[in-house]
Amino acid sequence: MDHNVTLISTIAAGFGLALIFGFIAERFKLSALVGYLVAGMLIGPATPGFVADAHIASQLSEIGVMLLMFGVGLHFSVDDLMSVKRIAIPGAIVQMSIATVLGMYVANAWGWTFGEGLVFGLALSCASTVVLLRALESRNLMQSINAKITIGWLVVEDLLTVLVLVLLPPLASLLGGTAVDGGTTSIWQTLGLTLLQVAAFIVIMLVVGKRLLPWLLWHVAKTGSRELFTLSVISAAIGIAYGAAVLFSVSFALGAFFAGMVMRESEFSHRAAQESLPLRDAFAVLFFVSVGMLFQPSILLTKPLSVLAVVGVIVVGKSIAAMAITLAFRYPLNTALVVAASLAQIGEFSFILAGLGVSLGILPAEGMSLILAGALISIAINPLLFSAIKPFRKWLVGLSSLARELEQRVDPFAELPMSTERKYLEGQVVLVGYGRVGSRIANELKEHNIPFVVAEQNRAIVESLRKKGIPAVSGNASEPGVLIQAHIANASMLVVATPEPIDVRKMVDTAKALRPEIEIVLRTHNEDESELLRKDKLGTVFYGEEELAIGMSKFVVNQFAPKL
Repeated sequence: MDHNVTLISTIAAGFGLALIFGFIAERFKLSALVGYLVAGMLIGPATPGFVADAHIASQLSEIGVMLLMFGVGLHFSVDDLMSVKRIAIPGAIVQMSIATVLGMYVANAWGWTFGEGLVFGLALSCASTVVLLRALESRNLMQSINAKITIGWLVVEDLLTVLVLVLLPPLASLLGGTAVDGGTTSIWQTLGLTLLQVAAFIVIMLVVGKRLLPWLLWHVAKTGSRELFTLSVISAAIGIAYGAAVLFSVSFALGAFFAGMVMRESEFSHRAAQESLPLRDAFAVLFFVSVGMLFQPSILLTKPLSVLAVVGVIVVGKSIAAMAITLAFRYPLNTALVVAASLAQIGEFSFILAGLGVSLGILPAEGMSLILAGALISIAINPLLFSAIKPFRKWLVGLSSLARELEQRVDPFAELPMSTERKYLEGQVVLVGYGRVGSRIANELKEHNIPFVVAEQNRAIVESLRKKGIPAVSGNASEPGVLIQAHIANASMLVVATPEPIDVRKMVDTAKALRPEIEIVLRTHNEDESELLRKDKLGTVFYGEEELAIGMSKFVVNQFAPKL
């Protein structure tokens, strides 16, 4: 066959080996990302046998970057970030600063320049959102306050890294790399022009794109064509990213991120996420494969101590920094350990940043290999860190009085103020959870002058409620102490508006033990769980889809009633 099939062979080899080694990694309880990186190593120039086209793989990885960042923007919620802003924003800034300094210190010991050490340290400072989300989902922790803190923390890290990606090219010559404009203008002129271009792009996206993209999705959706809808989503992601790079000199990553963030404003955002997910996943795989192609396995043998130092910064240095910051904000030991384990890895943004550093001549090729080695090892052991949280906490609490004190932090919002009116302490409703469902229930109770106390894990929400004059306590209501502080022993009703079925049973057991005659109202998203809760006679159970069907049915019947 005389045709040039370099593109096809690269994609075929990349996908095929990624499938095999991704499957093997999952079987060994590792992240599939490890398998994808290994697949890239096998078709890269550093290993014998078939070698894929590095230039084509690089371009495919750029598409992967665009779609990855588009997905991050599509799921970026300002509201979720604001709910944990008091710890996520300063925590991410301080932790990234500490990790960057540690990376620079290690690089300096190797004789690297300031610029090389700075890019190297920054690449080690940002954890992988993909790895974190998969770890939380596998442990059913997505709805916990610990998950909200860590996700918010990583969103801030992502935004800071995007800012670094924007500023790095104009600062390249100052850091010892290649000037993007050939050195014809001063660094401050270049930097000012870059920031001006980025600001212009952001303004256009927020003013024009915020109206245009939802309008476009609406009209495409009206055609009823699923193919056209998917095409419009992918075209917007890649087209805006490319246009941002050509017209505003903005990175593909930032352009795609804002495309996703603006598209989130559309009522079709969930459908857009669903339709683009297969393509995002496919090109994300090619991104990790292309990164693996850059890895030099020989560095594990030639510079084992350097690799060990990198892993130490990622797993030990970042974890200790994150843990100390979390404890400094007066969160309990368990939260600090979860945050520490979540951030003890690096991933996609580290690769993007390191790749840009290498292309600008700031980071040596050896630095890229060390970063890849650190990523491989940290991603591989991250599930082990999560599994070790519970036994390590138990051992630490049993060993140290300080750990016991940290485990039971005195939270000023963990108990009701002494000035709380008596009507909230007797015969009240204890409302667990103040999310989308809980807040609506609270509004109805307030409108009908029914006294209630809110039990909510998010301290920021509790603080906000108290400012509004609504009595609330902070903590996980599955722990007896939280319900006791909400005066469950004197309450007339417990309303659980959170969807976690495991915690629900613990809450009910505590409430029944302290007040056997209390009325229980439960919420669930799962039909099987709703049947089990009803079978166990734990209380009145409301299943989301069932209640929706009842409400719609009543409306339809009432509309036809006059005609019958």
